[in-house]
Amino acid sequence: MSNADFWNRIARKYAKHRISNMPAYEQTLEHVRRHLRPQDQVLEVGGGTGSTAILLAPSVSHYTGTDYAEEMIAIAQEKLTADPVAGLEFMVAEADLEAVAAESKDVVLAFNLYHLVPDLNAAIAAANRVLKPGGLLITKTPCLGKKWYLRPVIKAMQLVGKAPQVAFLTNTTLENAFTGAGFDILETEYYAANTNNRFVVARKR
Repeated sequence: MSNADFWNRIARKYAKHRISNMPAYEQTLEHVRRHLRPQDQVLEVGGGTGSTAILLAPSVSHYTGTDYAEEMIAIAQEKLTADPVAGLEFMVAEADLEAVAAESKDVVLAFNLYHLVPDLNAAIAAANRVLKPGGLLITKTPCLGKKWYLRPVIKAMQLVGKAPQVAFLTNTTLENAFTGAGFDILETEYYAANTNNRFVVARKR
């Protein structure tokens, strides 16, 4: 089963889940907003059912939320139809972003995505391609490299279709992917504290 098939299958159930750590989520959103400008053209990669897009889109000129799972985007579009947000659109797109024009975005966002992509370096290089010079890539990524004990658990879950493919990234691997793709890392932080969810803001050289 591919990751897209997994997320399509669980999309409706996923959409009903509540955020487990709402204070950390709200803190992340506020941190992102500090980097957004009213004139910005923003692309969110792997945005799922659009909840974050709906909250951030009012801060910018135009916001495109994407996901490679068609059912996730269908749910996001249902939300937008029920409660329209000016300047927000949703589309199905892979993390390679081939459907997005080069140097067309001021900001690319990717939350809880890069540990799930098949090729981390290619995904971050794709974000670089669609950003304007000096544009920002803002991400939050679980870095599970030191949590070796989770590997057999996740593997067992994958065998019964209960988990997608997951990369056990380290902080170093993640940083090297950013710098190797042509980004300068401006800041990093952990949301929430005492977790492995690494928040990174990087600028295209």
